Order: sequence, then structure tokens, then C-alpha cells
Amino acid sequence: MRFYLVTLVVMLAGCSKPPEPVQTPAPVEAPVPKKEAKRDDRPVIVAFGDSLSAGYGLEAGEAYPDYLQKALDAKGYRYRVVNQGISGDTTSGGVERIPLALAEKPAIVILELGGNDGLRGLPVAMSKQNMDRMIQEFKAAGAQVILAGITLPRNYGPDYIRDFEQMYPTLATKYKIPRIKFFLEGVATVPALMQQDQIHPTAEGCKMVANRVVLPVLEPLLRKN
Repeated sequence: MRFYLVTLVVMLAGCSKPPEPVQTPAPVEAPVPKKEAKRDDRPVIVAFGDSLSAGYGLEAGEAYPDYLQKALDAKGYRYRVVNQGISGDTTSGGVERIPLALAEKPAIVILELGGNDGLRGLPVAMSKQNMDRMIQEFKAAGAQVILAGITLPRNYGPDYIRDFEQMYPTLATKYKIPRIKFFLEGVATVPALMQQDQIHPTAEGCKMVANRVVLPVLEPLLRKN
């Protein structure tokens, strides 16, 4: 009997589980606060236009607004260039996009539109009315406006081309705003600076537009910050 009890005690001792160790919970680390992104407080220049501003047919970073940003940075001007060029856009499309441009609170708007109106043979009076409205609204919001002129292939007829080209100086005079006489000056006549369609500039052509066409008209409006 004694042997049986000893054996039973041993068996019960072997079946019992040792107490599980108490696990100490890992310390909760306080979340590291995220650094807020630095606010870009530079005044904005909106490049508002069509495919000539958008950089049609080019790689990202090769449109004229990109080269304009580089030129401004190199000269020590603290401005941020926003590219709001839309390929194929007309002056009517530009009117619809006015709120998008104004949302940037631009200090300056470079208005480059009208080319697609002309290529489609749209009435010059309608294009002029749309351009007039854009200039009015940009100026009313406190932005300075630079008007970029463009021309058309000679096969559109002398009367239509004359009325179309005259739209730009007429509006510039009316609103007393700076004007780029021809947006592709010194570029359109150099085949190596134009893409195969001979309508849109190459990357090198866009660089020239930024530095030799746009910047000389833009710079008098800028201030060193």
C-alpha cells in the first residue's frame, strides 16, 4: 500500500504542468510625431496654355516651364512655376480652367492660348472674347498677366491670319500687360529645334523658349526675395 501511494504521488507529480512564467508586457513606445512637410511659400507663376506649355511629345521635365524654373533658381528668384498646359486646349477650355489657375493664387500668369483655335479655324472674335475674359479674371484676382502671341501656317489665308495675330497686341494694349510677340521666336524656324510635326519644339527648343523668349519679358516683373 505504501509503495502504491508513493507511485501515485510520483505519477501525479509527472502529470502536473509547471506554472507558466508570467510574461511582462513589452513597453509601449510612444509614437514618433511626423514632421510636417515644409510649406512652400514661394510666389507662384502659372504657365497657363496648351501643348506648347504642356510639353507635348517630350519627357517629363522637358517642357518650357521646367526650364523656366531652372533659370529662375539659377538667378536667385524664389518663385514656383506651375505648369497648367493642356494639350489640345482652346481658349474656351481655358475659360473653364480659370478656377484651377486661381486656386494656385498666382502672382503671375503666362497666358499662352489661341493656337488651337486658329488651327481649327474658329472665329477670331470668339477667341478674343475668351482671352479677354481670362485676362480680366486673372487681373481681378491680383495676378500680373503676360500674354504670349502665336501665329498660324500661311495657308490659313492672309485675312484670317491678320485678324488672329492682331488679337494679341490689341488685348495687351487694352489691359496694359506685357506681351511676348511670338512665343516660338527663334525656335519655329530652326528645324533642329522642332519635333517632326514642325509645330512643337524639342526639349532644346523649350529650353530656348524659356531662356530667350519668356524670361526677358518675365524678369522685369520679378522681385528678389
